[in-house]
Amino acid sequence: MSDETAFDLVGCLQRVRRSDQLAARELVEHLYPLVIRIVRAHLPRRVAEEDLAQEVFMKMFSRLEQYQGAVPFPHWVSRIAVTTCIDHLRAQKRRPEFRWADLSENEADVLDAVLTNESDRGPDDTLAAHELVHKLLDQLKPADRLVLQLLDLEQKTIAEISTITGWNNSLIKVRAFRARRKLQKLFLELQRKER
Repeated sequence: MSDETAFDLVGCLQRVRRSDQLAARELVEHLYPLVIRIVRAHLPRRVAEEDLAQEVFMKMFSRLEQYQGAVPFPHWVSRIAVTTCIDHLRAQKRRPEFRWADLSENEADVLDAVLTNESDRGPDDTLAAHELVHKLLDQLKPADRLVLQLLDLEQKTIAEISTITGWNNSLIKVRAFRARRKLQKLFLELQRKER
């Protein structure tokens, strides 16, 4: 089933709509790589990726009658996956403030290096920088975090983000601009607290 040309998506969907359990399993196997990639990219803290992927597939099957074919089926499923991740991110309780004490020793060293313009950092610092970026991103609203993650970390185009989220190009650009400003503000607040 891994060969894209061998999978008959239209035929499989017709069989699924007739309650064919084998077709439902084949559909999940076919879409699993897409769904798990989205889930891993937007996984909320304290949520198991397999649980979230299962929730996406449950929503897909429960809403199958709503699919009209206006967009390719994998795009429709990716929107369900992104929305499910955003819903979980919104449901998490957010900390009211992010403090220097919240950082690990490596993250604090990396932030200190950024603030003092040191550039000779090792592999451990790269991991710490990655973790620091994600901690700062976690302070943003889910939609803001999503747009920055897709645009800046995953290097997706505006058109690709529009397909994944259903947002128009202008909204994506405005949201990214505002999210970057919020991220910069969080970083500067963290810098001030350190002094």
